[in-house]
Amino acid sequence: MNSKEIEEWVAANYQRDEQMMVDAFAQWCINHDLDPVELYIRAYPNQAANEALNQAVSLSLPKEEAPVIDDDALLHILMVFDNEELGFVVSGEIAKRKKR
Repeated sequence: MNSKEIEEWVAANYQRDEQMMVDAFAQWCINHDLDPVELYIRAYPNQAANEALNQAVSLSLPKEEAPVIDDDALLHILMVFDNEELGFVVSGEIAKRKKR
């Protein structure tokens, strides 16, 4: 592989992994009766619509059929992709749920 091919391979893998993070976030929200788009807007109010998130929401399973996504696992995934703001919003929702 030459350097351009390596760069393309790295970029493609990052995009795939980033989509997996978005998919996990959307499914976690649905599993907890939360609106993923609303949480995303709270975290990033100045960003335009997120097509990857819209796609993830459309592909998410009903919570009765979905795999369980652990709170700590989701927070770790968000941290790996430098989504601290979204992690903060998610942490707030986890705290609210635990108070109930």
